Amino acid sequence: MFGDLQGKRVLVTGASSGLGEYFARLLAARGAHVAAAARRLDRLSELARSCAGLPGKVTPLVLDIGSVAAIEAGIPEAHAAMGGLDLLVNNAGIADPERALGLSEAQWDAHLDINLKGCFFAAQAAARLMAQQEGGGAIVNIASILGERVALSVAPYAISKAGLIQMTKALALEWARHKIRVNALAPGYVVTDLNRAFFETDEGKALIKRIPMRRAADLADLDGPFLLLCSDAARFMTGSVVAVDGGHLVSGL
Repeated sequence: MFGDLQGKRVLVTGASSGLGEYFARLLAARGAHVAAAARRLDRLSELARSCAGLPGKVTPLVLDIGSVAAIEAGIPEAHAAMGGLDLLVNNAGIADPERALGLSEAQWDAHLDINLKGCFFAAQAAARLMAQQEGGGAIVNIASILGERVALSVAPYAISKAGLIQMTKALALEWARHKIRVNALAPGYVVTDLNRAFFETDEGKALIKRIPMRRAADLADLDGPFLLLCSDAARFMTGSVVAVDGGHLVSGL
């Protein structure tokens, strides 16, 4: 029902690696024209080359989500290049584990600047353009279950993701009149190349035991919920936060 995003014009932030790279590739496989945005042009160019045979298209866009000036220049650039903007995937984010007592001002600022401030101004820049389109648009914020519950050594990350969830709801309320849907995807623990070895350790196995479904998510487990929020199948959804976590949020305390 929502696998075909043929012709949708999409901007994905943080697209040079991790979930952003995966989402950009997934959208292009469904026929979307994707502006893949991040700071590393070499990684973006390789992504574009690897997607050349897909139904959609990936166009690299150098963008520093930590700079409001860069956002306000880059998003209109993507809009002009694609002839419009139907969807923003606010994916860029950082996580730097540190106990709260040892947290520096620079670490705090980095998390809030990227994970929350940058996402807000990216959403604002996109919405200003979408509001001028007859069909409006959609924004999908990539949050986390740590925005609703916490773990050790991730205070600024969890705080920023909690803010992103509340931002999703606030913007959904304000922008519904402009036909702009704003929703959030909240993944639980997802196995990637960066953390695969961790989940083989005793500590990683102990974490998995706390997930009711007794496993971490594979990237493909995100496909259905993500594509739903991106597509017209979710045309009456806004302000929603969709958790994909194997029941982790509802696990016993």
